[in-house]
Amino acid sequence: MILSRSAIGRAARQISQQQRRGLAAPASGSFQYEIGEAAGIKFASRDRPGPVGSIALVSQAGTRFETAPGLTEGLKWYAFKGTERRSSLRIQREAELLGASLYAYHTRENLILSAKFLRDDLPFYVELLAEVATMTKYLPYVVNEEILPLMQLDQKKYLSNSLEMAVNSAYGVAFHRGLGVPLKPASSMPIGKYVNAESLAEYAASAYAKPSFAIVGNGIEHGELSKWVNEFFSNAPPQPLHALKREQSKYFGGEERIAHATGNSLVLGFPGSSSPTGPFYKPAVSVLAALLGGQSSIKWSPGFSLLSKATQEVPNMHIATRSGIYSDAGLLTIEMSGSANDIRLAASKVVDTLKSVAQNVDKEAFQKAKALAKFKELEYGQETAAALELTGAGLVQSGKAYQIDQNATAMDSVTEQQVKQIAKEALENKASVAAVGDLFVLPYAEEIGLKV
Repeated sequence: MILSRSAIGRAARQISQQQRRGLAAPASGSFQYEIGEAAGIKFASRDRPGPVGSIALVSQAGTRFETAPGLTEGLKWYAFKGTERRSSLRIQREAELLGASLYAYHTRENLILSAKFLRDDLPFYVELLAEVATMTKYLPYVVNEEILPLMQLDQKKYLSNSLEMAVNSAYGVAFHRGLGVPLKPASSMPIGKYVNAESLAEYAASAYAKPSFAIVGNGIEHGELSKWVNEFFSNAPPQPLHALKREQSKYFGGEERIAHATGNSLVLGFPGSSSPTGPFYKPAVSVLAALLGGQSSIKWSPGFSLLSKATQEVPNMHIATRSGIYSDAGLLTIEMSGSANDIRLAASKVVDTLKSVAQNVDKEAFQKAKALAKFKELEYGQETAAALELTGAGLVQSGKAYQIDQNATAMDSVTEQQVKQIAKEALENKASVAAVGDLFVLPYAEEIGLKV
């Protein structure tokens, strides 16, 4: 069907009116977390309609805080392996009989143990998480025969992914220690020297102490969660065995180049924004990330993003802009992956695009970027896993929950000048540049116009 000019005009006016009203906001209160404390443990919940609920134990025990290499990975793999009351087999069978999903993962700052289940089974899973946190048996043969081999396989998988290596390298030159610690230990790291039953038990005694973690529930009634946390988590250690270091993140910048035989990647990093619950939250960084972009969210469309237009000559190269947010800092990264020649050709155009944003921002592209940034914020916060982690981390670090509607609304206040200023500061300060692959071809930072 072909639309008439009058119909197109009406649609344009409707869109314009909607933009003047402000971008669509989530239903009032639908995604608000209610905060509480039980048995000395901070917790939060939002009771969304539906038969399935989920809970997560979010511990401030990510790689940023680990006391030796590999301990965070070790705790992740050891989760649900067996407690003083339940064997690993019993945990598996009971979860299968009730119908549930159990999983564990970690980020740079957090270790997350989570369960998704039929909401009537809440008491069982709160008790299970409490057992995993306070009663896990760390046995030498399990570490040697099961945990270390899994970690070594993870190391090999990490080495095969040039982009993942480049991202970790960029964080390393940006922050050095703390947030700069790689998500997975390098293959040359003697993890057996650091990861054993005793070291895991000691780290767990700090990671699972009451001040170090929070409990977050989705699709859970607040009073019910309070009741069961109070009953099952009362025996958690009141204080960490060893205080987990928490120093203010400091941005350094620099360059690292790593030879790689099978892949090519280049990552450009710049100072970014903290999480919404942190002290340095800058919603303009998310809008800049959406404006630069690289990957279209609309099928059959190359997208409006500036980098997708700037790199049209290299359609087979992956390019994306991301805003990594953490409790007290962040890193805005532009990732490129593909052939070394394509990356070399595109890299200078990427920097030129960033320079153009620092000078001027197209009004229409800016409005589209704001809309996309807000959509992504709402979509991300609505996802169960993301909301659980961000809320738990906020409770542990600042006593604040991640409130999706407040954060998305913050995008409305972002101005063109703020986005230009973020781009200008990125260019004026030292960048964090990581090249992995064919170093003969991949460019240096200075060759593409960046300071390191």
